Amino acid sequence: MPTLALVNSVSFNQMKDPAKDFSLIRVWGTVGWIVAGLAISYLFHWDPNPEIAGDKGMLQNTFLMVAVASAVLGLFSFSLPKTPPQANDGSRLSLGDILGLDALKLLKDRNFLIFFVSSILICIPLAFYYQNANPFLSEIGVENATGKMTIGQISEVLFMLLLPYFFKKFGFKTTILVGMLAWALRYILFAYGNSGELAFMLLFGIALHGICYDFFFVSGQIYTNSKAGEKVKSAAQGLITLATYGVGMLIGFYIAGKITDAHVVDQGHDWTAIWQLPALFAVAVFVIFALFFKNESIDYKE
Repeated sequence: MPTLALVNSVSFNQMKDPAKDFSLIRVWGTVGWIVAGLAISYLFHWDPNPEIAGDKGMLQNTFLMVAVASAVLGLFSFSLPKTPPQANDGSRLSLGDILGLDALKLLKDRNFLIFFVSSILICIPLAFYYQNANPFLSEIGVENATGKMTIGQISEVLFMLLLPYFFKKFGFKTTILVGMLAWALRYILFAYGNSGELAFMLLFGIALHGICYDFFFVSGQIYTNSKAGEKVKSAAQGLITLATYGVGMLIGFYIAGKITDAHVVDQGHDWTAIWQLPALFAVAVFVIFALFFKNESIDYKE
């Protein structure tokens, strides 16, 4: 996960207008995700077979594929543009500079503090999706679950390209609120959908991933960059990554695991009850952010 903040820092430092350009670059990571999901389900057929009880598919092959891709990515990284740390003003480099502690000063800004806390809180229900979505779909009998989940990444590509328009038209607050509300709606659809006549609810819930991810994570990264300024923008990306993928997800996965284990039934899990809880939590975070965050504009160059 630390590489996410590093990639964002390199990207933002190389772009003239991050609010406009970042989504056009970030979208290719989503394309890679789509290729992987389609390959697992439709090319290699590594998904669990829903007709065989307890079948776990060819999970080991998935890890091998990821290991090879990661090695290739590591070698490719040596070709990235040189992006040295921002030169300081001639003063002596402190331990705080090295550790990026200056980014903590951003928390003195009321709006950023509310965004920071909301980011941690919203990642608690988010963890339910990352932990449970694929097992949920496989358990209720959805075939090629991994491949079908790429519908979410296809949606992500679309909304990633539309993100600059939403920023310009509606502003950051409305954009991120829509993202938060989409998580709640997605979980309601999962709670009451099934693999039969109501399968469209599951597919629509998956398709919401573009709004769920782009309007929260990507817009949050752009907002953080705009608030930080040149000196601490890299440290600020590390800070918000720590809040979301670190603290928030850590708490979220722990809670999701406990709740999922508490709803085991004879035929698997009581998924309706499991999905209702993160939906309610996401609504609560939505209300908190809507009430306390004051709208502000993000620099956007034509």
